[in-house]
Amino acid sequence: MRTGLSRSTARLTDSVTSLFRKRRLDEEALEELEETLIAADLGVAAAHRIVEGFRRTRFGKEVTDEEVKAALAEEIAAILAPVAAPMPIEPARSPHVVLVVGVNGTGKTTTIAKLGQQYREAGLRCAFVAGDTFRAAAVEQLQIWGDRTGARVHAPVKEGADAAGLAFDALTAARADGTQVLLVDTAGRLHNKSALMEELRKVIRVMRRVDPEAPHSVLLVLDATTGQNALQQVKVFKEMVAVTGLAVTKLDGSAKGGVVVALAQEFGLPVHFVGVGEKAADLRPFTARDYARGLVGLP
Repeated sequence: MRTGLSRSTARLTDSVTSLFRKRRLDEEALEELEETLIAADLGVAAAHRIVEGFRRTRFGKEVTDEEVKAALAEEIAAILAPVAAPMPIEPARSPHVVLVVGVNGTGKTTTIAKLGQQYREAGLRCAFVAGDTFRAAAVEQLQIWGDRTGARVHAPVKEGADAAGLAFDALTAARADGTQVLLVDTAGRLHNKSALMEELRKVIRVMRRVDPEAPHSVLLVLDATTGQNALQQVKVFKEMVAVTGLAVTKLDGSAKGGVVVALAQEFGLPVHFVGVGEKAADLRPFTARDYARGLVGLP
């Protein structure tokens, strides 16, 4: 985790270190700290909450940069703790349907592939639905991962095929063949929001003809490199579908890992996974303490 967050850590801790070399925590120092946290993508609300915590407990005291980092980790962990939760999978549903949503380029298809491999290694029978039918690369990527993991891939017969019809057929087949987890990829063409909204709602509507409770999880995948734009994406997708949890990817290529704190403060949605590398194992369960300490560079 610490390695994956190294860019974000450097961005945050370099500023903290320069601010607090044995310095009294006065109003000026708190104001500078708040500006540093906002610049590190923690968001205005979270930055204010953290600084208020410092004001209550440490105001007027002389502090070192290491003491500030340790206290920062505690304050950040307190914000993250309520949202750190695994994504519940109930194989007995046969299948547990996970609808994966997000704008194109956030890593939806890769996340599906990594989850599929992890579930297969856990002994679950898993299948993929290549529901981003307009992107041949996404379909091909899932087929490659299906071959690697032994997961069945439900792919469109032609580019641009009806995603809802594909999802209906896949769920029907999954119920018949004993699939335990069905991971459904979707389009993410946000430039045409109303069409995308209708397509996602149609996919859900049609799957519910097979299973009235499907999808059982709606996982929104966000790219950490977009920083504060991730908050807008959450707002938009919450309008479209009932998002049940988040996965934040590409943290290893970003200096904007603080955005996870902003997301927790703003929305309170469960954060199930964080992506800190290319391997399947690098899509990790989200834990508040590890993330908070990793963000400020503490073991």
